[in-house]
Amino acid sequence: MSGDSAGRDMVVLRDVVKRFGHFQALNGLSMCVREGEVVVVVGPSGSGKSTVLRTINALEPHQQGTVVVDGVELTGDRRRIQAVRRKVGMVFQQFNLFPHLTVMQNITLTPRQILKLSKQEAEARAIDLLTRVGLSRHAPKYPAQLSGGEQQRVAIARALIMQPKVMLFDEPTSALDPEMINEVLEVMQELAESGMTMIVVTHEMAFASHVADRVIFMDHGSIVEEGPPDELFNYPQQERTKLFLSKILSHVPRERRRAEPASVSAPGVSSARHAE
Repeated sequence: MSGDSAGRDMVVLRDVVKRFGHFQALNGLSMCVREGEVVVVVGPSGSGKSTVLRTINALEPHQQGTVVVDGVELTGDRRRIQAVRRKVGMVFQQFNLFPHLTVMQNITLTPRQILKLSKQEAEARAIDLLTRVGLSRHAPKYPAQLSGGEQQRVAIARALIMQPKVMLFDEPTSALDPEMINEVLEVMQELAESGMTMIVVTHEMAFASHVADRVIFMDHGSIVEEGPPDELFNYPQQERTKLFLSKILSHVPRERRRAEPASVSAPGVSSARHAE
């Protein structure tokens, strides 16, 4: 958790509009994420949360406004798109691992193709990252031989091997069984504490309460309210925020507490995985 140590602007969106046909998914959205900051984005289904992440990573082109990542403005120019994507790692709801490749091959494929790393260098990086996520023994296995939580940790390692400046997480625990959620959240918490800039779309409110520097509540493609998690969860100002939180939180502690290393769960804080 970075807190007041957050540095320069790392991700900036100004008046961003994204349309899918006649449907406006992002409605003139503006936000700024500082270097080292952990921002959690919450909101009902269809509010535009995932679209924000996909716009930052140029997976969805925006029609209006500006998107800047680490000083590079995202335009239709392929070179700029590639430059931004090299700065951004993304972890999806589904693990998106290649089933016919081993864990080691899944992780080393992109750095060998894009960064032109040698096989030896790429595998050395991969082993370091697999050790970091607790999976060094699983390097020769195939995805089908792993649990969902293990596959998602491999996906995180695959994103980290490109040494991104920003990590985007799009509901990374939503496809996991409850007993596997915590092992993924622990890796994300360690990553946050290491100073990585992170934007996380999630329903895991305990994680947001403990790890986020700031929580953004979205609805209908706009930011309704934002603030530190203890303030937003306990003292929401907007009626729409109050209504949303009343449906997903039974109680949130008034004092913000860090998670213990063994768990990011907290008494009285609902994970609200299926709130949307």
